[in-house]
Amino acid sequence: MSLSSTRLSKRASLLHLSALKLAQNMRSGNFKSLYRGQGIEFQDVREYLPGDNVRLIDWNVTARMGRAFIKQYNEDRELSVLILLDCSPSMYLPIQNKSKLSCAIETAALLLLACEQNDGAIGAVFFDGKIQFSCPPKSGRENSMMLLSKFDTLDSNSHASVTEGSERANGSALTAALKGAAKILKKRSLVFVISDFRTTGWEEHMARLSQKNDVVSIRITDSYDKKLPKMGTASFFDTETHKKHIFPTLSKDFAQKWEEAEHKRSQAWKDACTKHRAHPLMLSTEDDCVHILSQFFDSTKG
Repeated sequence: MSLSSTRLSKRASLLHLSALKLAQNMRSGNFKSLYRGQGIEFQDVREYLPGDNVRLIDWNVTARMGRAFIKQYNEDRELSVLILLDCSPSMYLPIQNKSKLSCAIETAALLLLACEQNDGAIGAVFFDGKIQFSCPPKSGRENSMMLLSKFDTLDSNSHASVTEGSERANGSALTAALKGAAKILKKRSLVFVISDFRTTGWEEHMARLSQKNDVVSIRITDSYDKKLPKMGTASFFDTETHKKHIFPTLSKDFAQKWEEAEHKRSQAWKDACTKHRAHPLMLSTEDDCVHILSQFFDSTKG
């Protein structure tokens, strides 16, 4: 077994332990309705009983037998999960040795393993300024290990300087990812959108995706979103636009406006999610994502 395979297996084992509780909470919360899909596989016919749905009457059998029979179907109970993972440059900046992307990847891996515990089908979409990877929900251990391997590669790359990422596309293709997700999902699914949401124009496509699916919007933040360290007049480089900005970090007025801007972004994101029936969940790089996710699923229990 290679060193990378050994590292991946060890990491998967540790995450599995944390995913057990998430799996139970995921299945018992408001999303439990996703296990009760409309049966699509014909099984048999049986005689009609008072109260049965008349739309299920098999008229051919009824005509032959001289009394009413209805069709029966096998119910599809496989949970379908899709993870949309933002890998845009703004997710790479490490704060106290942990970037937003590392936090997002850990969250995605936990959700993947929790889904696997529930014998579900899982897929993923990675995007930066364009769609980098797309896989529709599939079940099976082989698919799970393939996605974990993809997460592991992303996490390794997240520790590199953003200036080294020549293959990374600037901007964020969040809108395209949401739009594409609506196309590849064949049945009602549980969709996790993991991003810092530092882009615009995604609200309409979030609304459309939420109409036919259960969407959980996970906004990843770090301490710099609310407060910059005091280091005098400093030059900052925008990793997505490649523009430079000069900020007076010692200014109280600047610090207040910086904090107010973050509060405004956060509230706008939350309002948009609530309006379009997506479940908002804030997750900081300083948080224990296992604890936050467990709390979230526990709070959805009806």
